Amino acid sequence: MTSQTVTLSAARAPSSLTSPSSGSSSKRKKPWQRRMHSFHAQSRLHDDSEENLSREASNTPTTASALPPKKWWKIHLFRGMVNDLQRRAPYYWSDWRDAWDYRVVPATVYMYFANILPALAFSLDMFSKTAMSFGVNEVLLASVLGSVVFSIFACQPLVIVGVTGPITVFNYTVFDIITPRGTNYFAFMCWIGLWSLVMHWTLAITNACNGLTYVTRFSCDIFGFYVACIYLQKGIQVLTRQWTLADPTSAFLSIVVGLMVLGAAYLCGVIGDSKLFQRYVRKFIEDYGTPLVIVFFTGFVHFGRMSSVELQTLPTSRPFFPTQDRGWFVRFWEIEIGDVFVAIPFAILLTILFYFDHNVSSLIAQGTEFPLRKPAGFHWDIFLLGLTTGVAGLLGIPFPNGLIPQAPFHTNALCVTRQVQDSSESGEAKGHATRVVDHVVEQRVSNLAQGLLTLGTMSGPLLIVLHLIPQGVLAGLFFIMGVQALEGNGITLKILYLCRDRHLTAASDPLTQIERKQATYYFVALQLLGFGATFAITQTIAAIGFPIIILLLVPVRTFLLPKYFTAKELSLLDAPTASPFTMESVGGNFGEDSETLPVTANSGLHGESATTIGNPITNDSLGRAVSRSGGLQVPRAHRRTSFRSDDGLAGHECIEMQRPVTGGRQGTHESDSISTSHAT
Repeated sequence: MTSQTVTLSAARAPSSLTSPSSGSSSKRKKPWQRRMHSFHAQSRLHDDSEENLSREASNTPTTASALPPKKWWKIHLFRGMVNDLQRRAPYYWSDWRDAWDYRVVPATVYMYFANILPALAFSLDMFSKTAMSFGVNEVLLASVLGSVVFSIFACQPLVIVGVTGPITVFNYTVFDIITPRGTNYFAFMCWIGLWSLVMHWTLAITNACNGLTYVTRFSCDIFGFYVACIYLQKGIQVLTRQWTLADPTSAFLSIVVGLMVLGAAYLCGVIGDSKLFQRYVRKFIEDYGTPLVIVFFTGFVHFGRMSSVELQTLPTSRPFFPTQDRGWFVRFWEIEIGDVFVAIPFAILLTILFYFDHNVSSLIAQGTEFPLRKPAGFHWDIFLLGLTTGVAGLLGIPFPNGLIPQAPFHTNALCVTRQVQDSSESGEAKGHATRVVDHVVEQRVSNLAQGLLTLGTMSGPLLIVLHLIPQGVLAGLFFIMGVQALEGNGITLKILYLCRDRHLTAASDPLTQIERKQATYYFVALQLLGFGATFAITQTIAAIGFPIIILLLVPVRTFLLPKYFTAKELSLLDAPTASPFTMESVGGNFGEDSETLPVTANSGLHGESATTIGNPITNDSLGRAVSRSGGLQVPRAHRRTSFRSDDGLAGHECIEMQRPVTGGRQGTHESDSISTSHAT
């Protein structure tokens, strides 16, 4: 396939980027000076035209090296939040209108169960380890708070916010440290939330989310691997707890039920990806399989001889009331002055955890495998996260933040696919069709709806239903969430690659291009070492400090790994977590000289995003989206190289746009200019 390149240049230079002569022309001049300036401008017109033609002919756009480097110590307060709001505001009403799509229904149902049931299992963990300080109602209200605030006000409404495994570890670790001193636990947690609110807002105001430009798959895969193992660990803990709470018969039945839930829910996912049955049957099983499995096994334990076995169920409390005998508003002033300041180090650790956890959830939910059209906004969302953290502290509920793996599951559930001819097949197999992701239904309704359903779950009748769920079923849900998270993790995929028969490994796999084969082993070993350190510290009283280890993974990848791996090896072993279009909010990905942004009609800033035309989307050994032909899935876009002045405004920019010239074959496209639509 040949390609043509159209280079367009647009001069949008601010005053700080213009030449002194152009800057002085804006001042008031005498008539003869204005005439002389006009004469010189006309004389330069011909020279400028020849220069532009020469630049276009050579396809060498001007680089940013001609400008002085940006002064990194200059902080423009509020700029990140303002830019986020300006980029996202034009799409706000379309976020509600675009919800008129069938995919919103299964996404809402799936996320309701995928969010609420693990949260309930976490509530069971905190209920037993914090002396019943946190129960079902506290966890449900935290999920409601996060979903309502972020679905209505966030720049990234696809991110699911709720109670996570790391915050569960944080809560009961603080309990173990503080309560022996006789400190009021809820008042202390409230001050942690209030201090953390101030820190979150400081990060948002000072544009600290620009640090996400250094975050790659290396650290995200380690953290995702850790979260997945936390799910598996919590499931095992729920089952082992049955031996102390009930008789051996009940414990054995809980184990069997948990494993059956894992097997049945996993089978639903396998059927959804298979070629069995009609498509609408497969999609129904894939969309509603896991919730139906939970409902089925909740009733299954009451049939036959199993009905005589007394199983441990989820403990609940009064509707819309806290678990303990207290009000919803925490009396945070009932604490010693010294303890108010003791809460500051804990708030720092919480802020570090949320800065990484929530932003990584946002990055993965808007990863390169999802063809998103609407811009992201990390600075504004971290501001909202500080608000929900402070409110949660005042209410005495767990602090909510972005969920892994629920956030990417939500985006995946909203993907709309289409059928295209498989161009990679020939001969007798020619004509077979495959399905590719066409677009994502980017809207706010599914997140809001699952939050309102969660609020309804706090009512009396539904709390009675929740009380019927056996703890073995919750353990099975933990298992399936952990297994699904591990399946798509980059560490798991690399380990499978290393264990695979090399004669049966596709030549298109990027890892086969690594000349130094030991590099893959070293890279995976470093990731497992980072995971092991994070997981090990959470098993001790020092678990409160595990966010520091997670944060240190970023500079290790950015500054240390390039000393031991070549640039080519790192490009094959690692990758940016999100596309340049998504990362525009934080200044792009580290090390990239230019941004690749989607294009639509009448706009060069946003539009239709990544789709691999004519090839199915899969994952390679790095967890990146690829087509069957082996090429990385990248946005169908132009490449924009722009200058940045010290104040962050865009200057002169050159646009290169690749136009595949096709012969009318299905699945191909051609665009003649920036204003041409890419719809296929």
